[in-house]
Amino acid sequence: MDFVSGLRCRECGRAYPAEALHVCDFCFGPLEVTYDYERIASVVSRERIAAGPRSIWRYQDLLPVADAAPVDLGAGFTPLVRADRLAAELGLGELWIKDDTANPTGSFKDRVVSVALTKARQLGFKVAACASTGNLANSVAAHAARAGMESVVLIPADLERAKVTMTAVYGGTVVAVEGTYDDVNRLCAELTSEHPSWAFVNVNVRTYYAEGSKTLAFEVAEQLGWRAPDHVVVPIASGSQLTKVAKGFEELVKVGLLDGEPSVRISGAQAAGCAPVATAFAEGTDAVRPVKPHTIAKSLAIGNPADGWYALEAIRRSGGACGAVTDEEVLEGIRLLARTEGIFAETAGGVTIATLAKLAAEGVVRSDERVVALVTGHGLKTVEALAGVVGPTATIAPTLDAFDAAVDLGAEPDQPAADGAHGSGGTDAPRSAR
Repeated sequence: MDFVSGLRCRECGRAYPAEALHVCDFCFGPLEVTYDYERIASVVSRERIAAGPRSIWRYQDLLPVADAAPVDLGAGFTPLVRADRLAAELGLGELWIKDDTANPTGSFKDRVVSVALTKARQLGFKVAACASTGNLANSVAAHAARAGMESVVLIPADLERAKVTMTAVYGGTVVAVEGTYDDVNRLCAELTSEHPSWAFVNVNVRTYYAEGSKTLAFEVAEQLGWRAPDHVVVPIASGSQLTKVAKGFEELVKVGLLDGEPSVRISGAQAAGCAPVATAFAEGTDAVRPVKPHTIAKSLAIGNPADGWYALEAIRRSGGACGAVTDEEVLEGIRLLARTEGIFAETAGGVTIATLAKLAAEGVVRSDERVVALVTGHGLKTVEALAGVVGPTATIAPTLDAFDAAVDLGAEPDQPAADGAHGSGGTDAPRSAR
């Protein structure tokens, strides 16, 4: 069933039909999907969702497209991992990592692309296109291949090698542009008018594409036993993901899937080399001023974020904060998450964890809160960033003497306990939830 009412301008409120539109022709404000929440509430239930597929499409009633066979590689329902060791290092209580490294192409972009291309196919588009800092390019190329669509993706020429390879392998057209992501995005905006039959997922079908990020909120709530967290930390690139996570929690309340009026604080995370939203938050201004990115966190390197002001508004409205971290802190964030929880994040994940650490140290993220941090991409995509930072502990000759001289792990560990003697340690929550 399709519960979409239409589109609405986020600035002037003007209504539009649910077509391939993304900008208000009256005030040039961005458009947003609207729903008939009363009708959704009359059919949706926790049981109905639980009976659905183990992917984002279990939440189809709250998505902007109804399709019995969506363009789907299995995005979503990724692990929510209880991060007790990381929490102890940061002085926090209940901390969870939403591990979107487990998505089909290794990032949360599979959520938004699955929705966008399903809608694009319904609207009659044959070519899938995008401007990307890498993860979106991977996902568009993969989903287009699955759907039998042509793909055209444009990327900055200095993108990480792994992301270029992961895009090109699917056989579509990959164009490297000499310039920043903002230069690439401007070119794509021009190409949209030149090629109206192409679905640029983050331009002319962006209205639908962005809705896929809501599934992060839906999954977190379901995996916590249909409880909302107290605080969520979200990386910011364009700002769209953060705004839609906020919208997702609000929608769960509207349709009766969350009890009461849960108040979720949402904080943003940016790299200091591209931090227009964090700067505006720190300065107490509404002006999100464009910057020229200079950071190893290339997937967040959007100097003129399309949804920056809306992300800033969502942060302030929720009582959250927005922080920025240096590249050195980003690398430490990657290593900290890996050595405490066994999760290898790309540089964007390092931004999230490093910002979480900073906000925890400042008392913004509190020890009495149930906290969720979003890790949105796999570290294998950005291994260059760690060159010279991690590597072999030692290089030795193939002898026991050489090993003993190079490796000292301290005293031998105690022998494992006999079967049935497991000790008294434990936790009242599962290590992970799916």
